Amino acid sequence: MPVKPFPTHPDAIPAELQDVMDRLGSVAIEVANRIARGGIDEDLAGLCGTNTDGDGQKALDVIADDAFRAALEGSAVRFYASEEQDTAVTLNEAGTLALAIDPLDGSSNIDTNLSVGTIFAIWPAAATAEASFLRQGSDLIAAGYVIYGPQVCMMVSFGKGTQKYVLDPGSRSFVLVDRAVKVPPSSTEFAINASNYRHWPKPIRAYIDDCVAGTEGPRGRNFNMRWLASLVAETHRILARGGVFLYPRDSRKGYEQGRLRYLYECAPIAFVITQAGGGATDGENPILGQTPSRLHARTPFVFGSAEKVARITAYHDLPEQETSALFGNRGLFRS
Repeated sequence: MPVKPFPTHPDAIPAELQDVMDRLGSVAIEVANRIARGGIDEDLAGLCGTNTDGDGQKALDVIADDAFRAALEGSAVRFYASEEQDTAVTLNEAGTLALAIDPLDGSSNIDTNLSVGTIFAIWPAAATAEASFLRQGSDLIAAGYVIYGPQVCMMVSFGKGTQKYVLDPGSRSFVLVDRAVKVPPSSTEFAINASNYRHWPKPIRAYIDDCVAGTEGPRGRNFNMRWLASLVAETHRILARGGVFLYPRDSRKGYEQGRLRYLYECAPIAFVITQAGGGATDGENPILGQTPSRLHARTPFVFGSAEKVARITAYHDLPEQETSALFGNRGLFRS
């Protein structure tokens, strides 16, 4: 492991978080190397069980979780909550921080060589794990993700904008390349799993109908659809090119409140996106103003360019007949 994963611009990371970030960065570098060697030394895509909500765990899910937890022992992290664990664990009774993590997001893509990542969120520690984590995302003091792709990057915010770091393979360290990442304000891309169209709420269907209608619809332009099944990859594309991501609630059993987890996925991604000038809601209300009811609570999630996120909220305010009508009747939403 490198002694200092962030050797440049030491002023970019708050002093009280430097040690924790060094530990996260060091493990991320090792995970990136392990992914790059996947198939040579071990089968990282092999199933090895299920997590607390019954989702299949790949070998790398467990490997990454164990590595991050071990690295954070003895740090300022008092409570550690992982998407791969049923309950939060205490790492340091004297710690001042609470860290939630999705150790390996998008693990279903490991065997297809698509981008996967790690998502993390840091709160001030309270008296108990529940009090530390079951709180509004607006209480976050830091959040970010690492994307393990052709270029390994860390996008992170400490509450004063969003920073971009790129892993230099030569020095095995993260180099700060952008102190103030901004979500592009406009784009003709949207990301959603269109195979679930029939299950979506009417406002979501109406919004997508208007995008798909292209130049003949009320938007008056053509759009492209993207769907990678990797939240970090979707987020990274939106930070680079703009657009909007939608994972709404739907009518299927188990999807009534969406499928993404508030603590490990939605709150940290919303923090990064909003600090970069974008928007993040559950389709109607800001994500960061919500409080999860349990560690593994799920929520619908919409994020991206602020104007597009606001437009989707407006679709939820339309009268019933408007969302049920053909796209040509929604003249309010031109542009």
